[in-house]
Amino acid sequence: VQLQASGGGLVQAGESLRLSCVASKNIFSFRAMAWYRQAPGKERELVAGISAGGSTNYPDSVKGRFTISRDNDRKTMYLQMDSLKPEDTAVYYCRADSGWTYWGRGTQVTVSS
Repeated sequence: VQLQASGGGLVQAGESLRLSCVASKNIFSFRAMAWYRQAPGKERELVAGISAGGSTNYPDSVKGRFTISRDNDRKTMYLQMDSLKPEDTAVYYCRADSGWTYWGRGTQVTVSS
């Protein structure tokens, strides 16, 4: 299984970005999918998670600003990021779990002040 993340870029504080993660197989089999991020010198952290049933979870740092969703027909997971802050700058990774854990390559998000 391959995961391809895209949609990162350079934006100013307050702007929005939408990340996409396309899977090489039907995502019905994934019991959970998630977005993580890793800033320089910091550990990788969970940004948003979504279960097969559509339940979502977010850390307080992004709650109300980020929205995770999945489109099973398109084999794609999304992360809508609004009201971006400089502290959101990081490499963003997508992850999928089906008993095995799969990671996509990261996409860089840079938010300037």
